[in-house]
Amino acid sequence: MIKRILIIITTSLLLFTSCGKAETYDKRKLKEGDIIFQETRGRQSRAIKLATHSRYSHVGIIFKYQNNLHVFEAVQPVRITKLNDFINRGVNRHFVIKRLHKSKKYLTINNLRRMKIFGRKFLGKNYDLYFEWNNDRIYCTELVWKIYHRVLGIKIGKLQKLKDFDLKHSYVKKLMKERYGKNIPYNEPVISPMAMYKSKLLKTVFKVN
Repeated sequence: MIKRILIIITTSLLLFTSCGKAETYDKRKLKEGDIIFQETRGRQSRAIKLATHSRYSHVGIIFKYQNNLHVFEAVQPVRITKLNDFINRGVNRHFVIKRLHKSKKYLTINNLRRMKIFGRKFLGKNYDLYFEWNNDRIYCTELVWKIYHRVLGIKIGKLQKLKDFDLKHSYVKKLMKERYGKNIPYNEPVISPMAMYKSKLLKTVFKVN
C-alpha cells in the first residue's frame, strides 16, 4: 500500500515538473491586445532573423475567445490559435509579451471588440511569402500592425522598405532569388518583428525563458 502511494506521488511530481515548463508564466497578467513575440524554426524564420538582426521571427495578438486566451496570427492560413499551442511551437517555448504604454486609454472593451471585428476579415487568408503590402495575402507583423493602425490609429513600429534590411547574407540572397527571381521589390513597404519589438509605444510585460 505504501509502495503504491509512493508511486502515485512520484508520478504526480513528474507530471507537475513536465508541465511546469509550459506554464512558467502567469496567465492572469495577460491582457487582450497584448503582442506576443517568439522565435520560430524554418527557412523563412532563419532568413528573417538574418535580414533584420532579430531573435524574433513571429508575432501575434492575444485575444479572448469564449473566455479563453488565444493568439490571432498570420500563419498558413491566418487563424486563431490556443495560447499554449502557440507557445509550444516556438523555439524552447521562449516568448515575450509587450503591451501599449497607454493600454488603459486605447484597449477599452469597445476598441478590443472593434479590433477583433476588423481582424475577422483576414481569417483564412493565405500567408504572404512575398511581403506585399496589399491585403490579398498577409504576413504576421503586417496583420498586427494593420489591426492597430486601422482601428486605433496607432503605428506599432516604423515601416521600412525591403532594401533597408541586411540582404547580403548568402542564405537571404538564395531565398529571395527563389521567391522573386530578378524582380526583387526593394521599395515594398515592410514591417519587421524587430521594428515592432523596439517600438517605444510598447513596454515589456514579461519574458519566458
